[in-house]
Amino acid sequence: MSDTLLSTPDQEHSDALVLFGISGDLAKKMLLPALYRLTESGRLTVPVIGVAATDWDDEALRRHAREAVAAAGTDIDEAVFARFAAGLSIVTGDFADAATFARLRQAVAGLGFVTYYLAIPPSLFTEVAGSLAAEDLNRDARLVVEKPFGHDLDSARKLQDELSAHFDDAHLLRVDHFLGNRAVESLMVSRFANTLLAPIWHRSYVDNVQITLAEDFDVADRGSFYDAVGCLRDVVQNHMLQVLALLVMEPPSATNAQAQGLEKWRALHATRTMDPADTVRGQYEGYRDVEGVRPGSSTETYFATRMFVDNWRWADVPFYLRSGKALAASATEVVVELRKPPLELFGGQDTRTPPNTIRFRIDGDTGIRADLMLSKPDSATGPMTVPIGVDFAQVLGRQELPYENILYGAVVGDPECFAFFPTVLECWRIVEPVLDPAEPPLPYPPGSWGPEAGDRLPGLRNWHELGPRLFDDGQSAGPRAAGAR
Repeated sequence: MSDTLLSTPDQEHSDALVLFGISGDLAKKMLLPALYRLTESGRLTVPVIGVAATDWDDEALRRHAREAVAAAGTDIDEAVFARFAAGLSIVTGDFADAATFARLRQAVAGLGFVTYYLAIPPSLFTEVAGSLAAEDLNRDARLVVEKPFGHDLDSARKLQDELSAHFDDAHLLRVDHFLGNRAVESLMVSRFANTLLAPIWHRSYVDNVQITLAEDFDVADRGSFYDAVGCLRDVVQNHMLQVLALLVMEPPSATNAQAQGLEKWRALHATRTMDPADTVRGQYEGYRDVEGVRPGSSTETYFATRMFVDNWRWADVPFYLRSGKALAASATEVVVELRKPPLELFGGQDTRTPPNTIRFRIDGDTGIRADLMLSKPDSATGPMTVPIGVDFAQVLGRQELPYENILYGAVVGDPECFAFFPTVLECWRIVEPVLDPAEPPLPYPPGSWGPEAGDRLPGLRNWHELGPRLFDDGQSAGPRAAGAR
């Protein structure tokens, strides 16, 4: 038992992982490649039992796993894959059929503590949890559920109540795969392990913060899923607000998930709800022609907003968030713009010295970059911007896939990679005023940076340029003019 508020309850190491939805798209693209990597690194040592409504047998599952790992661009080591495949098996059947769970009970008999991972539509979470409990499979077990956790504040509370009827909170983990991303974790490490940054992480030095999650691809074959969710629910309410929490939270008083979760909650609790007047929604042209999208759909594929955190450290500092599909580039990046010096000493008559920025690239070519001003030989044109920083891949080597850390955490019971339920509620509170507005989204052409109104958020001078790579020589370090395309 936990003996203090900030202690994390002891979590059991699993003796087996049961993966519901092993034949699905998430498992193919993310989970199976991650499980192979865990086998390769020696961190997956338990059997994996898939559950799916398919006619596969164990050998068919193993063939599918090989195809999934190869499709992820992994060079397969035959000895590693043999170990991985030896631990794979499948239980087939409909999730609404009690016989499926009876067969599952036989499959896990004698295995000890089991983690059940639900990579299935959220509408099935409660039904599957209840069916597990009906077979006493919720004893000596942990339940892991994918996002989204609810579709608004009330549904999140209801889902928590329904799942808690079968699994207590110490045995219920909520996935936000951004929390398994080491580059996202590095936000907190960079802030609290470096006295170079700690003193300036304050309203006295920070002018504004921009968080962008841009994708240059469209919804492809995920029309029916995406149309029921939209950009706000898909990535803003969870991923982007988790990043915001890491940027603004105070240092935790202990190095465990409970203490970190409490500080994230405090940060989000101080965050204002989103203001519709400070928000822009967009939809790329051609979205309504995608298979599975409802005729006349008003689902947004672009979302941008201005936010404020009303506490002593961040009062009056604007935080600008934007995300979208079919944009000009794929980049997930935080840009912290520092205040400019009080006097303009080095700019020319027609130029102004750009501000210092600190950039965190948290997806793709991950790293940290600071843009500093240095003198150049031709002083008549003013100083030049020079980037300095760290490319994580070059310095640290291969970064684990986020789902490697999520799945490993699920197996060993490490809650640090999972969302703290009170923060989930705060995230829903923050976005609630802008959920499902009556006004249709603004159209924008694919390959642009979204609707022009997104460049004119209140108080926004400009969005900083985002290149295809953090240290791309062709990337401009300066801002992108408002309205530019």
